[in-house]
Amino acid sequence: MRTSLFVCISVLTAAPLLAQTPVAAPAAVEPQPPGSGAPSDLPPPGGAPAPTGAQPAPNQALVVPPVAAKLDKKPSVLRVNVTNQPWDFMRPWGKRPPYSRRAVGAVLPGNRVLVTGELVANANYLELEAADGGLKVPASIEVVDYEANLAILKADDPKFMDGFEPMEFTSASVGDTVSIWQLENTGTVLVTNGSLTTAEVSRYPIDDSPLLVYRATASLQFRDSSFTLPVVKENKLAGIIMRYDNATKSAEIVPSPVIEHFLKDVAKPPYRGFARIGLSFSNTRDPQLRRYIGLKAGGTVGGVYVTDVLKDGPSDRAGIESGDVILKIDGEAVDQDGNYSDPAYGKLSIMHLIGTRHFAGDTLKFSILRKGEVKEVEVRIARRAPESYAIEPYVIDKAPRFYVLGGLVLQELSRQFLKEWGADWVKKAPEEFVFMDRQQGDLFKEPGKKIVILSGVLPSSATVGYEELHQLVVTKINGMSIDKLADVPAALAQVTNGLHKIEFDGEPSSIYLDAAAITAGDPALMSNYRLPLLKRLD
Repeated sequence: MRTSLFVCISVLTAAPLLAQTPVAAPAAVEPQPPGSGAPSDLPPPGGAPAPTGAQPAPNQALVVPPVAAKLDKKPSVLRVNVTNQPWDFMRPWGKRPPYSRRAVGAVLPGNRVLVTGELVANANYLELEAADGGLKVPASIEVVDYEANLAILKADDPKFMDGFEPMEFTSASVGDTVSIWQLENTGTVLVTNGSLTTAEVSRYPIDDSPLLVYRATASLQFRDSSFTLPVVKENKLAGIIMRYDNATKSAEIVPSPVIEHFLKDVAKPPYRGFARIGLSFSNTRDPQLRRYIGLKAGGTVGGVYVTDVLKDGPSDRAGIESGDVILKIDGEAVDQDGNYSDPAYGKLSIMHLIGTRHFAGDTLKFSILRKGEVKEVEVRIARRAPESYAIEPYVIDKAPRFYVLGGLVLQELSRQFLKEWGADWVKKAPEEFVFMDRQQGDLFKEPGKKIVILSGVLPSSATVGYEELHQLVVTKINGMSIDKLADVPAALAQVTNGLHKIEFDGEPSSIYLDAAAITAGDPALMSNYRLPLLKRLD
């Protein structure tokens, strides 16, 4: 969660902020498709209610035209330029060509700058640049949380930030008018007003974490610094944009409650992240289900039905079991859909109560119904590390593990690999792999389990006849079960009659490779395909 990178920062000129008429939207913040965090802390697809939260404002389709604005104070925003270079998961020994993103960061107390985590993912170089091409100063990434989609940058020279006015925070309510700040190349700040239409718990783009999201309607102008933008209410920071849909003029915003939770956690190192409870649940609207589990008829009592509990997770350690009904959390009644009554936003998913209103390490009191008897249990909530998933939800800022065996490219399945199929990966990636990702909580319960796949073949003298094989799950090598890529070297040591037997969950069920031919052909394989190495297991 913590990293260090070279960054440059430069001053935003203190020019008056003038509103301009937006004409187009930034392509850089188009929405990403929803995935599945598995095992989820949300109800499973099919039984899940619609996202909860404050209801849409009556004027949600109305785009409020920009108005002139002039702020007589020191600058509170900076331009952020980033060069990103992600790893190529189809060719895991190398990276993809670098590309650039530009954004506007918000200045925070303590000489820090706030941006989205997605902006700095796999960054080789970052700088913050004044719109007028002013001074540039080195800095570093202090903390990044890809699950909450937030990152903090800090200048190496604290004196550089003396001319800036840190932004204060404020919350927003449905129907409020908020301002989205962009930068012109001339140094002018564009202020586009919009209406906040909803506040609800939804999935975030990188990890699918269930956190609070604001949505606002605004017609943004295209600017090359629009990947991340501050959202302001009455000159205070209400959030930062993480996605924008040009067709609907709808912006998805990381809201101030999530940002403030993040900053409070950062202030007490080590940073622990947003907590989960390690279970899945379904609603209890079905009257027959309510009768079966002993809830009152007519819907007079709420509660959600626990369908699965993560082994060794917070709920499992607290003694919660599949079949229990959660009635209350920390004194807050849970309704049939898994919502509670939030004082600021009305009905919200209990995931906001657990993950944002509380912190990793907190102990919450759960009231549960088990076999007709109400029990009280205490759950010490905790973040779940991405490495603990059988199929990791994201692999960022680190190289993917792989093993090239005579031309067979073996690696561990991850959602980052599935995203190589593009924005619509849920529909375009191999159906079996997407199913595994979405249902991994039910399919893979053993701790430490990974899914090793044959992602493709580099044709060589050792792989004659196997050139077309790809997207197969590897189950065994030389009779030894493969539960993670690190098992491969030990399995290869069990060669029989000079042959390696590779077994798959699919067709073909097995293939054979000549062990001596692999060893003899490795130098040519590396030379022909310009491979810097044949394996990376760390």
